[in-house]
Amino acid sequence: MMAFKVKTKDKVVVLTGKDKGKTGEVLKVFPKENRVVVQGVNVVKKHTRASARSEGGIVEVEASIHASNVAHIDPKDSKPTRVGFKVLEDGRKVRVAKRSGEIIDR
Repeated sequence: MMAFKVKTKDKVVVLTGKDKGKTGEVLKVFPKENRVVVQGVNVVKKHTRASARSEGGIVEVEASIHASNVAHIDPKDSKPTRVGFKVLEDGRKVRVAKRSGEIIDR
């Protein structure tokens, strides 16, 4: 299986769809389905039943979008970039922004 290039807490921009151009932080990643949940993007209304923890009603939640519809934000110039991998001298494999060569991993 190929390495998944998007991880939680990454800053991404939406490339296509109704939320095109919006930026946000990745909240959840579903590698098997190749989908991600981005904060404030693809917000849908969900009808919920009342339970012991929460009251019922209509709540707005973020639905997942396909990972191919988002791109990383380059740490250097805040523009969309593709992601590559690079092995450092100490043997760590890190994600790198193709646009600037900047390391994305913390």
